[in-house]
Amino acid sequence: MNDNNTTETTNIFGIRAIIEAIESGSTINKIYLQKGLRGSLFYELDKLIKSNKLTTSMVPVEKLDRLSKRSNHQGAVAQISPVEFYDLETLIEKTIDDKKTPLFLLLDQLSDVRNFGAIIRTAECTGVNGIIIQKNGSAPVNAETIKTSAGAAFKIPICKVDHIKDALFLLQASEIKTVAATEKTEDSIFDIDFKQPIAIVMGSEHRGVNPSILKMVDFKAKLPLLGEIASLNVSVACGAFLYETVRQRMS
Repeated sequence: MNDNNTTETTNIFGIRAIIEAIESGSTINKIYLQKGLRGSLFYELDKLIKSNKLTTSMVPVEKLDRLSKRSNHQGAVAQISPVEFYDLETLIEKTIDDKKTPLFLLLDQLSDVRNFGAIIRTAECTGVNGIIIQKNGSAPVNAETIKTSAGAAFKIPICKVDHIKDALFLLQASEIKTVAATEKTEDSIFDIDFKQPIAIVMGSEHRGVNPSILKMVDFKAKLPLLGEIASLNVSVACGAFLYETVRQRMS
């Protein structure tokens, strides 16, 4: 069941992101296309536009630059109703009822939209059942997030909670183990059993996972760092955790 607390209409840009939005059944209000646009990806988009009877407008590139705030729009901008957020408790129940081994991702006040988009993309590729963010202090699901996610934001459930602690309590009550990615531990990522129902907690870009959250999780784990830099980009670290989960579950 979706939570209807969504934000106002927004713009997304990039041909691939718009294709993903259409295919996922998102409500498209209007699509602005650059005059004279060509190419195989455009023809794929044009076919979807016609089959779904979507409203389009051919416009000069200057209008697309304004709509996308001069981001790489590839000649296409769509006005959409934004991503809908899911109710976490309902999503957990559905995941368990579907007899899937739960894999959730909690983002503890991640603030950079590009990191957020990259994480959404990796999460969708690795079979994550849902991404959980906090209502306040988290990166928004905006056009830049959707673009960076390559449209994956329309394919994976995203849940908003009042506080990450609320989500941890709910997950643990559902017998889903929680593991925080942090350098503040001696335990390696390779010591964790990711085959069991699990939720991975990633922290913010600057301070990592909140100390109060670290006290609540079942496990803490770090990645081996063999160079002189003390930490990885959060989206890269998240990818490593998710693909270690995939590796263990496929073996």
